Amino acid sequence: MKWTVLSDNRTNDNQLATEHGLSILLETEHHWILLDTGASDVFIRNAERLNINLSTVDYVFISHGHSDHAGGLRHFVEHNRQAKVIVSPDAMSGKFFSKRGNLHSITAKWPEGNEERFQMVDKTCKISDGLHVIAHIPQEHPMPKGNQHLFVQNAKGDYVNDDFRHELALYVDVLLFTGCAHSGLENILAACPWPVHSVVGGFHLLDAHETEEELTGLAQRLKTQYPKTRFYTSHCTGDHVFAILKKMMGNQLHSFSCGSHSLP
Repeated sequence: MKWTVLSDNRTNDNQLATEHGLSILLETEHHWILLDTGASDVFIRNAERLNINLSTVDYVFISHGHSDHAGGLRHFVEHNRQAKVIVSPDAMSGKFFSKRGNLHSITAKWPEGNEERFQMVDKTCKISDGLHVIAHIPQEHPMPKGNQHLFVQNAKGDYVNDDFRHELALYVDVLLFTGCAHSGLENILAACPWPVHSVVGGFHLLDAHETEEELTGLAQRLKTQYPKTRFYTSHCTGDHVFAILKKMMGNQLHSFSCGSHSLP
C-alpha cells in the first residue's frame, strides 16, 4: 500500500501547487483510490508533475460535501471516465456555508450527467474486499470546536449548525482516511470496528480553538487507546495544534504536504 498527497495547504516542493484543499492517491494491491479531490484541478496538475497517471484510478472517495474536498471532482470526471464515485447523498444535496469571516458558500459544484458513476452511501458498508465506508458516525466524544463556524441551509432558507451527517470515513485494509474529521477524530476511530495501523487526513483542529489542555488530553487518550497507530495529518490541522500534539505523541504523529509519499 502506498499513498501520495496530490493537494494540500502545504508543500515542501516549489514545483507543486498548493490550495486550501485535500486530495490523496491511495494505491493498494487491488485498487487505485482517489481520497477527495481538493478544491480545483490542482491535484491533476500536481499528479502530472509527479508522473502519476490518474486514468488508472478506479474509485474516488468523497469524504463530505465541502468544496475544499469535492471541488475538484468535476475536473476529475473529465480526466477519468471510468472511476466510481463513493459519496453520501447528503453531501450532494446539501447547501453548506462557513461564517469564518464573512458568510460564504463552501458547497461543492458537482459534475452533471454522470449519475451512473455515483455510488451513494448512507450507511456503513463494504465496497469490496478490504474496502469499507463508515457513515453516520456517532458523536460520543468531543467534536472539533472549529465546527461552530459551519452551517447548512435548510428548506426554509435558515442557516443551522452542520451535524455532518454528510461526512464519511474510508477504511482500506489497515488505513483509516478521515477527510476533515469534522465528526471528531476519536468518534471516527470509535466507529471503526477494524484494526487501524494508520490514520490519514485532516483533523479539523484549527489554531486558537481548542485549549492546550484539551489538545494535550486528546493526545494522551490517543496514545493510551491506540498505542500502535500512526497518525498523519495536515490541511485543517493548525501548525500550533500540531506542535502541541507532537510534543505528547512523538513518533506516533507525522505531518504531510503536497508530494509526500508514505508506505504505512
